[in-house]
Amino acid sequence: MHVHAFNEKIAAKAIEALSGYSLLSPLTDGTLVDTLKKLDSWGVDKAAILSIATKPTQQRIINSWAESIKSERLLPFGSIHPDADDWADELVKIKNAGLYGIKLHPDYQGFKIDEDRLMPIYQMCAELSLPVLLHSGFDYYSPNEIHCTPQRALNVIKRVGGLKLILAHLGANCMWQQVCDTLAGVDGEVYFDTSFTLECPDELMEKIILKHGAERVLFASDCPWASSADIVRKIDRLHLTDDMKEKIFHLNAERLLMS
Repeated sequence: MHVHAFNEKIAAKAIEALSGYSLLSPLTDGTLVDTLKKLDSWGVDKAAILSIATKPTQQRIINSWAESIKSERLLPFGSIHPDADDWADELVKIKNAGLYGIKLHPDYQGFKIDEDRLMPIYQMCAELSLPVLLHSGFDYYSPNEIHCTPQRALNVIKRVGGLKLILAHLGANCMWQQVCDTLAGVDGEVYFDTSFTLECPDELMEKIILKHGAERVLFASDCPWASSADIVRKIDRLHLTDDMKEKIFHLNAERLLMS
């Protein structure tokens, strides 16, 4: 539910820039070809490909590419930029193109997730039944300012009814105790994905999943920045039932994206 790949024309540049400021070592070269090879080796059958419009002018280019890679195996999300004049038109195009939702990254796109100007975007996504996947918690791009905290996420959930919201990194990267205390178990179609959670203590991750409900947790890695196989091993060693793990590994995503 959380894989990044890029158009071949920009893949090398994008990976270089992202690894440069994060100091993370990428596990792919950013292309679809190499990404699919890695997914094969990790035993991944289907993947949600996430792209982010970091400028308003990138919306159409990114979403056209996302539409072009859609297949039985690749389930691309689109993206809009909150500062674009035509974000509403673009959301309709995303829906009509059969993309599976939108990815927003408040750090790269320069907003706090509970700002008033974001509410019409969330509301329209709810009306279109488009899931919104948000980067949540710490990010290397702006390490001193958290744009999506558990409390801000809770503010959005309370203000927008009917929104299918996916909070990446188990609710908020590196803020997992706050997630457990204030966000886990909240009502609504609110999902946590498991991307980039190798640093989350197993006991705390297990507690968050049990409190929130395994039926609202989505298997994810954040490839190329983490290995799907490593996340599988982490989930497998948690004290969850086989039924819970089956929901996390695929049933929840199938219900959310393909029903």
